[in-house]
Amino acid sequence: MKVVVGERNLLPHRNLVESLMPDGVTLSWHERFDEGAIAADLHDAQVYLGGRVTPAMARAGEHLRLVHIVGAGTDKVAFGDLPPATLVANTFHHEDSIAEYVMATAVLLRRGLLRQDAALRDGVWATAVYQDGVPQPFTMRDAMVGYVGFGHIGRRTADVLGALGARGCAVTGSGSVADDTGLDWYSDTSDLGRLLKESDVVVVSAPLTDHTTGMIGSAELELVGPQGILINVGRGPLVDERSLYEALRDNVIGGAAIDVWYRYPSGGDTTEPADLPFAELPNLLMTPHTSGVTRDTFVGRVHDIADNIARLVDGREVQRVVWPR
Repeated sequence: MKVVVGERNLLPHRNLVESLMPDGVTLSWHERFDEGAIAADLHDAQVYLGGRVTPAMARAGEHLRLVHIVGAGTDKVAFGDLPPATLVANTFHHEDSIAEYVMATAVLLRRGLLRQDAALRDGVWATAVYQDGVPQPFTMRDAMVGYVGFGHIGRRTADVLGALGARGCAVTGSGSVADDTGLDWYSDTSDLGRLLKESDVVVVSAPLTDHTTGMIGSAELELVGPQGILINVGRGPLVDERSLYEALRDNVIGGAAIDVWYRYPSGGDTTEPADLPFAELPNLLMTPHTSGVTRDTFVGRVHDIADNIARLVDGREVQRVVWPR
């Protein structure tokens, strides 16, 4: 069985991947995403590992039995071009790392550490101890955290922030949650306005669909308010780009941590993440889609992927199949 690897995040774990492969499996590694080279390599492959499957790649993989996404999101897969019998599976293990990111950024923003750091670099001690008019910052104790989406990420984040004394509420597409332990309330997205108005910190981790694109715009951000914090670890377009920029620029909201963006590099490591100058904003923490990118995340994903390949070889049921639905 030939397995083509087009996911650069697996490269640091190459020895582990190879050690877990069943007998008879050969691996073809690609150190960077080159659509043409990967498509050519897929013509006799049975498995592809990667986060992106273009129409050309899908059509080239006429013998593909399994496309294994090296993560949770499948929005970059050309499902309609895959062979009818191809399975698409995903994997998670990012919830601990993202929960840690949300905790760190929520504390950083609520404590005003971005502004304090910038001021002290100019010799200004921006604290109530030395400066009039500077408020004492808030901790996470008794803070209401509103979760827009409450899957693996929301559930784990609620556990972590709960340890700091935070409360929680959630809205989901279905209006239900798998585990409501610790939440004050939950509902469907018709109660998004209520959630935004009641929350001190809003964590966005909903899936990106036609229905959820732009679900948070200028009217919704006004409800978050000048003390509220927004943290987006889902997908950039869940929050309207211009509305977010203007809300931060005009202090309509208190601050934000944005890990997911509106534009990504198509090659190399350089591109502006949006059309608007977010980098000029002092109340924004910008990260390059790294909230879940840790060693722990990918070691867990390697084990999931290896297990599914072994299942395919043995004729057993593949786990976490997302296509066909």
